[in-house]
Amino acid sequence: MPVLTAEQIHKLLPHRYPFALVDRIIEYVPKEKAVGLKNVTFNEPYFPGHIPGKPLMPGVLQIEAMAQVGGTILMQIPELEGKFFAFAGIDKVRFRRPVVPGDQLLMTVELLALKRNRIAKMKGQGKVDGQVAVEGEMLFSLID
Repeated sequence: MPVLTAEQIHKLLPHRYPFALVDRIIEYVPKEKAVGLKNVTFNEPYFPGHIPGKPLMPGVLQIEAMAQVGGTILMQIPELEGKFFAFAGIDKVRFRRPVVPGDQLLMTVELLALKRNRIAKMKGQGKVDGQVAVEGEMLFSLID
């Protein structure tokens, strides 16, 4: 059973199609980490143009998916309820293998720091079939 279903994720995050990139959260440790799944299908709206004949999930969307998993951590901190955090930076990002239709991207995101409930730093890693596909650090800032 998922810890958070897609419907529950939509109650936490403002993202909607085509930018709702997390299908479920399967593990959650409050204020520490979340593990989310993205089922990558041929129906994704970016595949016709990225790349015709060899569809690849864009790296920027892999990072965005990890950020949304991170958002589920932040949005379940009681004092942050109803707030919105946006990207403020990304560091040490590496793409290790392609993510293609039929893959299931398993993303583990850890909260490294939360300063004054305004700035959050997280580390994320996405795997496909046990192999690292994407990893990096993400910085978020509260948008008032």
